[in-house]
Amino acid sequence: MSVSVGDRVPEAKFFVMGAEGPEPKTTSEVFAGRKVALFAVPGAFTPTCHQKHMPGFLQRLDEIKSKGVDAICCTSVNDVFVMAQWGKDTGAEGKVELLADGSAQFAKAAGLDIDLSDFGLGVRSKRYAMLVDDGVIKVLNIDEAPPEHDKSSAETLCSAMGNMI
Repeated sequence: MSVSVGDRVPEAKFFVMGAEGPEPKTTSEVFAGRKVALFAVPGAFTPTCHQKHMPGFLQRLDEIKSKGVDAICCTSVNDVFVMAQWGKDTGAEGKVELLADGSAQFAKAAGLDIDLSDFGLGVRSKRYAMLVDDGVIKVLNIDEAPPEHDKSSAETLCSAMGNMI
């Protein structure tokens, strides 16, 4: 069963690229004491994620932040090296915090994992977007299938946050 609005994000460990290389970052470090827009993609560099999902959040960075959001984060079941390169290639580096969930620890703990083994991709994260305020999920929009990105788009998240202000 997946997390839902009102739940706390589960404890898990991500990896981020630091100045000295990969560094662990817990969910507490990501979400405690701040408002975070988190979106998840099944895989960096995959068509919808690379060409539509990430660009939508980059285009709406200022709008999202204007709603009181402290950070915009993206997670994917990819290793930290792939996520760092994807950040450079998309222009997200320094704008979106890229949280590598290489072993799907967070995706599984949140109940937001999907088995795409039939497509040669293994266990991945579902595509979703959430607003988390001090560790509590305030908005959660999950797409039914990986190619879809309407429910988890930056536009949809902005609209949901607009209704909260």
